[in-house]
Amino acid sequence: MSVPVPVRGRGRLGLGLPGVRRPTHTVRPEQLASLALPVGDDGVVIGVDEEGRPAVLGVVRPTPYDVTLIGGLWTAQVLALRAAATGARIVVETGRAAAWEGLVRAAGGDGCGIALHEVGRVPPQGPSAGSPVVVVRDCGTRPPRGRVAAGPWQSVVTLLPYLSPVASGLMEKSSLVGIQRVSPGEAEQIGHLMRLGSGETRSLPTLTDGVTLWRTRRDRRFVMIHPTDAESGLLGSARRMD
Repeated sequence: MSVPVPVRGRGRLGLGLPGVRRPTHTVRPEQLASLALPVGDDGVVIGVDEEGRPAVLGVVRPTPYDVTLIGGLWTAQVLALRAAATGARIVVETGRAAAWEGLVRAAGGDGCGIALHEVGRVPPQGPSAGSPVVVVRDCGTRPPRGRVAAGPWQSVVTLLPYLSPVASGLMEKSSLVGIQRVSPGEAEQIGHLMRLGSGETRSLPTLTDGVTLWRTRRDRRFVMIHPTDAESGLLGSARRMD
């Protein structure tokens, strides 16, 4: 992909949660080759950054966590699938259920861990450490106030197709914001709201499909999603608009 100007600063973005703390262990040098498990942040691997390193989004947390994604349905669905694969229950609040029904069928049908609800009709979910919940709000450009808010072990991801009048408020309260390709005018507004550099702001209208600028309060990173064969078979190729 055409990679924007690299973001300089911290070496660790901090999008994921710190891994589970264990007592210190040591191994002999000849044993290192046998260690095949990745060591790093806990969360959902959403793609790779400019340097080819895995980018992890820690969407399941013991504290309330709000995410705003100004982008396409394809990216939101990949995030939902990968969060479900980690054991989270996915609750989708949407006015276009037909666009999500394929995910439910692919995951095994009703009761598979991905549930669809009409806008404004999401019941209490009873999240817990053993049964975390990710609520995906696909409610158009002006999502109404949700009945189910972020809480312990329950994160809320709000999808906006473009920079709507409610976007600034959602971005302000969100701990994580994702931006995909937008118009030059939207890019200028987003650059101001997110305090982006001029190079990053200019890059937003030129991002290719599948690339997202993810920003936390500490750092930011451009990330490219590489779908698996199963994801491509179900969702098709990466696309910004549906």
